Amino acid sequence: MGVEAGAQAARARALAVLRIRSRALAVALLPAAVAVILLAGAVGDRLEGPVWDAARWVLTPVAVLVLLAAAGIALVVARARPAMSPTVPVTEEAAPDLYRMVRDLADRLDVPAPSAIALTPDCDSWLEDRTHPAHGPPPAEEHHDIAGAGKQAHRRHPVAPVLVIGSPFLWWMRVGELRAVLAPVIAGTGPSAHPDIAAARRFVRGLDAAVAVASAPRREPVSRAVLAGVGWVARLLLRSCRGHAAEMERGVAAAAAERAQAVDYGLRIVAQEQVGLAYAGWDRLLTRVALPAWRMGRWPSRLDAGVVAALTELSRRDRLAEGFASRLGERPACDLLEEPGTVDEAASLLAARLFHGGPAGSGPDWSPVAWSEYPEEVVDRKWRLDAARLHRVLDTMGVRPASGPAAPATGAPTLSRVLDHLTEPGPARTAGSAPAGSPTGAPAASAPDTAPAPGPGAADPFDDEDLSGTTAPSATLAARLSAEMAREEAAPSPAPPSPASASPTPDPAVLWDDRALPLFPLQPPRTARELLADHLTAMVCCAAMDTAGATPGLDWLDGPTLLVDGERTADLAPKVLTLIEDGDATPLRVWLSQLGIRPEKPVRLG
Repeated sequence: MGVEAGAQAARARALAVLRIRSRALAVALLPAAVAVILLAGAVGDRLEGPVWDAARWVLTPVAVLVLLAAAGIALVVARARPAMSPTVPVTEEAAPDLYRMVRDLADRLDVPAPSAIALTPDCDSWLEDRTHPAHGPPPAEEHHDIAGAGKQAHRRHPVAPVLVIGSPFLWWMRVGELRAVLAPVIAGTGPSAHPDIAAARRFVRGLDAAVAVASAPRREPVSRAVLAGVGWVARLLLRSCRGHAAEMERGVAAAAAERAQAVDYGLRIVAQEQVGLAYAGWDRLLTRVALPAWRMGRWPSRLDAGVVAALTELSRRDRLAEGFASRLGERPACDLLEEPGTVDEAASLLAARLFHGGPAGSGPDWSPVAWSEYPEEVVDRKWRLDAARLHRVLDTMGVRPASGPAAPATGAPTLSRVLDHLTEPGPARTAGSAPAGSPTGAPAASAPDTAPAPGPGAADPFDDEDLSGTTAPSATLAARLSAEMAREEAAPSPAPPSPASASPTPDPAVLWDDRALPLFPLQPPRTARELLADHLTAMVCCAAMDTAGATPGLDWLDGPTLLVDGERTADLAPKVLTLIEDGDATPLRVWLSQLGIRPEKPVRLG
């Protein structure tokens, strides 16, 4: 394992964890040992008398029960499936150069090479033990060249952990930078191979998995009671060894960092800057660009390539990032893959599942979209659907079409209808007050409310502090939009496609519970004020496209954007907020006039 101080500290903590396991075993065997002594004394005619007989009658059944309980707990701990991170597996045939680079790094560090490589749609890298029987056959049997294990090596031979790499790193980093970032991660296979540390980790993972099994909802009272006892014992043992396990992992990390200092140390400092930049670009891409597409039932199929475009755009706008653009002339790490596009597509689908909760494969309501199709397939469609929902809610509220000499006689949807409604005189909305036309306020004469009231136990959409400081028409419309969105989201969705039609499949063995998707929601649900602002912005953009020749566009850092004469408009949001909060449409009307947008003209809805 090496002579690093961190490795020695990790082994000492691992032994402390194993001592806790031994003490638990001793406690389980103690009643049986006492019962054996009492029974042996009776056979040898040494422990006789009513007291010893009573002790034997009491302790023998107790010992049997304790042994059965201990065996049951040990069986649950041993058979419980430890948690495994959702990843995209990468075989050696799909990335021979990547495996070769990892193997060379392991040789230089004098540690065992990882047994396999997998990708995760996140900006992080780690080692993950997947040797549990529930995780399938050991990866070393499939990738024995990189692990250095022969066919005779099965359960008795320690299997190296799997190297999990953040997929954005492969596309943004250069080969040398990726090598420098992975060096301390791969160095962790050395301490992981020590028998004491491996045994301590297996014990802690088994306890954690047993707690998860005991916490799973069950209807049978008997199994629920039994598993409650198992969970109590597992939690007790986890609390006992939690501190030692944490210190053990810190020691392993310190040992790995110390061992990796001699490998590309200078380049690693530069590479760490790229890690932070990649994380910022990845987060911006997911929240601003990918999330609107996911909400539309489309998933961008080249997210990792998109992060390169986002960071390149950042380098163009920010002088501090100008030096990073010059790196793009070097060989990217994704060249280590045989088919980067296929891997990117699988990682993009997995990202959509983890961060949004989409299905496992493509279907009529869940299909991939290329970046070149994003403006038309996502941006234009999103704006028109939002505008249609806005007018549908206005119809429900009984809002009349726009009036005036320039208004269409057919009653077609127009931007003027929305502006006229939101500029109607009314008191400002304050916290605790109900807008006109709401279920808790007096009905408005010009806006009869036909929308259903919230169901039993549901939150009143008008009782929202976020709507304080807005006008009464804005608060009413925002609440109605929020209720309409809630009804649409609660509507039953089509059945997900069968596994046979899923393409691509992120992982052949789905060993994680997908019932709790999304596992990592990107943003909290939008508030009523945000929904109203989004729908008003969509209506303005539809009017601009239909009356002024504007086009939908994609901004890599800000997501959907409106292009007028090929230039993005960045000053629309403040004017929309002024309309919502103050009921003043003058700034927005001036902006529309400057761009030649006709609010009285009908627009095409989705």
